[in-house]
Amino acid sequence: MEIDIKNLIPLINNIKIIDIRDAYKYNLGHIPTSQNINVNYLEQTPEEYLKKNRTYYLYCEYGEISKKLCTLLMQKGYRVINIKKGYIGYCLYQKRL
Repeated sequence: MEIDIKNLIPLINNIKIIDIRDAYKYNLGHIPTSQNINVNYLEQTPEEYLKKNRTYYLYCEYGEISKKLCTLLMQKGYRVINIKKGYIGYCLYQKRL
């Protein structure tokens, strides 16, 4: 499942957003309210960071790595939604406003 930035913006304050990029990129800029959890941690030990009864919105730089991670996590029973086009999509959308 995926969501585009236009539909995500109104939900930002009421959902759990996870930036799966490394801390350096996250600190350079991120979607407001997002939490940084590296992709490797979520792949290896998702149970330490996620609850199966909660929905999470994931993104990376362009949305491709987070899409693959979402597929993996869904197979393990987690409710995750990929943010289309990732952080770059968010930046481009913000410039259009």
